[in-house]
Amino acid sequence: MQTTSIQDEITYPLPQPAWLKALAKVLSYLFHPLFIPTYLAAYIIFQHPYAFAVFDEKQKILRLVSVFIITAFFPGITVFLLWRLKFADSIFLRTQKERIIPYVSSIIYFFWAFYVTKNLAGTPPAMVFLFLGIFLSTSAALMANNYFKISMHALGVGGAAAFMILLSIATRQPIGMAITVTTLVAGLVCSARLIVSDHHPAEVYWGIIIGGLSQLVAYWFIT
Repeated sequence: MQTTSIQDEITYPLPQPAWLKALAKVLSYLFHPLFIPTYLAAYIIFQHPYAFAVFDEKQKILRLVSVFIITAFFPGITVFLLWRLKFADSIFLRTQKERIIPYVSSIIYFFWAFYVTKNLAGTPPAMVFLFLGIFLSTSAALMANNYFKISMHALGVGGAAAFMILLSIATRQPIGMAITVTTLVAGLVCSARLIVSDHHPAEVYWGIIIGGLSQLVAYWFIT
């Protein structure tokens, strides 16, 4: 006779107060995985002590805009077109099947970002291993998608937290505040996904692990 555990019978998301769900949705939108590369690039370009010190303000803005277009706009418009063409029931990609094409297209866009960054003069190694890590994490997520619906939010913020730690090591700069804020955001976003999404906790944990390990592998290859 087949038995089921209490854990298997739990349906996610668990009941929560309305105000907490609203806050969780705001966090989920604000830190959508497509925005994470732009946020990290903005930090490197505008806040890091010397990564882009030789660039003037116009060059910095143009570099950030190019990052947004490749890593956020193109993947976003791809998902929108899939939805409008009825390849997906919604832009939220609630099933594993709906996520296959967005994953494949994102892998192409992120590899493009990595390749261009790697061959663009004046780009610091930190920016190169950032995009290589994003490419690797998306590729790993596509493979994991065959078995379970890994949390893309957790993948993004897990990679972001790991990247900040590795950035400090690579550049030997004391960026403790940035690391603290990024880690706090990662915790809040993952908690938000457990509140408003149908992800099992294991899918969130694996997202954090794969996102972090991908950045570590990228750091090892580039630096």
